[in-house]
Amino acid sequence: MTAKQQNYENLAESIIEKLAHRNMEGYYCKDREEANAKAKRFLTPECSISWGGSETLREIGLLDDLLESESDYEIYNRASKPDDMSEKEFYGKIVTSDFYFMSSNAITLDGELINIDGNGNRVACLCNGPEHIIVIVGMNKVVPDVESGIARTRNIAAPPNTVRLNKNTPCAEYGRCFDCQTEDCICCQTVITRRSRQPGRIKVILVGEELGY
Repeated sequence: MTAKQQNYENLAESIIEKLAHRNMEGYYCKDREEANAKAKRFLTPECSISWGGSETLREIGLLDDLLESESDYEIYNRASKPDDMSEKEFYGKIVTSDFYFMSSNAITLDGELINIDGNGNRVACLCNGPEHIIVIVGMNKVVPDVESGIARTRNIAAPPNTVRLNKNTPCAEYGRCFDCQTEDCICCQTVITRRSRQPGRIKVILVGEELGY
């Protein structure tokens, strides 16, 4: 184990203790393969599953695995909505799913989750709806406090995301936040999760790698 890997593990242990005080379950996985396996162990037979937009979920291979297991679970994939179902009806399925996977734009040393969204569907599910929320976070997203987490999200996470999504925003062009009010702005909703109302509903898997944006 390298010094960096040991530091990640030590830091994660501290954050997991803080998460417990906030009614959230915390886990540490040393790499993406272990995190992928851990995330799938929470699933129950024939459960319904959905997820929010996340490079982290893609990078650890979870999305591919879930899509290959459609015969075992009821998958609600926003990218392949049934033609005979309205957007509203399909979102109703997502928001009442058994398991919802996502990442977090940042997590503080004290165990608070910071997320900023455009449409707000991801943070809405985090706040209320799905029975279980599984949050997978690379250790590169750990920040000292909420203010640092918001700054990280706007200046480190949002710019590459706007490039990925082909958005016409100043941050896509210049690589930093301009606190814009453009039509393509993806920083419309800011949610700080400081506690889970339902004990254990939110499960956070910290991963000892740099994942996502």
